[in-house]
Amino acid sequence: MIFLTGSTGFIGSTLLSYFKYAKIIQAQRGLDFNLDKALIVINLAGKSHDLKKNSNLQEYLKVNTELTKKVFDAFLASDAEVFITLSSVKAVADEVQGDLTEEQEPNPITHYGKSKLLAEKYILSKEIPAGKRVYILRPCMIHGPGNKGNLNLLYSLVSKRIPWPMGAFENKRSFCSIDNLMFIFKELIEREDIPSGVYNVADDEPLSTNDLIGVLAETQHRKPLIWNIPKPIVQFVAKLGNTLKLPLNEERLQKLTGSYVVSNKKLMNAIGKPLPVSSKAGLIKTFQSFQ
Repeated sequence: MIFLTGSTGFIGSTLLSYFKYAKIIQAQRGLDFNLDKALIVINLAGKSHDLKKNSNLQEYLKVNTELTKKVFDAFLASDAEVFITLSSVKAVADEVQGDLTEEQEPNPITHYGKSKLLAEKYILSKEIPAGKRVYILRPCMIHGPGNKGNLNLLYSLVSKRIPWPMGAFENKRSFCSIDNLMFIFKELIEREDIPSGVYNVADDEPLSTNDLIGVLAETQHRKPLIWNIPKPIVQFVAKLGNTLKLPLNEERLQKLTGSYVVSNKKLMNAIGKPLPVSSKAGLIKTFQSFQ
């Protein structure tokens, strides 16, 4: 039996469908956690990024840190055997040089990242009783059918035949298909040979934004419209955007063109099986769902 928090979110609702054969107890907001009959605890409840930056640190701490601590304490006091919680690569770094591994010293900048890291530290400070397994997963950007995130904005841009003006920038970014995440959940639940610990979660192959535009166009049976405007011109416009409040500023330029590669080698070595969905196939499935 699985005890699940965060069942109403994108990942939670997907998990309910994926594990539809299993008995799942969905945590109810405001009620104590009753794990009497649960063998598995999956903690997905959390406050995600506030892109408008209106939330304060206390709002993130309340859900991402304190709620996670309560769920974990209940797990430790119960007969449940497996605890899985979703943290984030943002608990480590907002910008990455090279590949992000589990060994990198965490230095989160955002309230979101800091609250996730505090939850990690609490879990790691506790001794794991014999017979129990504890997994902290740090996924990069998760996508899949029904997810309305930044990929949806890119899809709208390509659909309107608006050229991508930043083709001169070469970058690599990691993504995580929801199908691969569900596969990982299943492996962690069913197998006792995967050691407890912190694991990055990402698809095998990072893609550039230009690659992403190409895959998007492919799903719409079109050729990608990519303009290679010289970098200095784009950077100058972005700098103006800082003061003139333009749609493009330096922060947004970094997010659109910067690299963020996440290594999944530790997890893949522990599982010893390939992921079921390739980076491109997962993205195609997501983009097709937008249609």
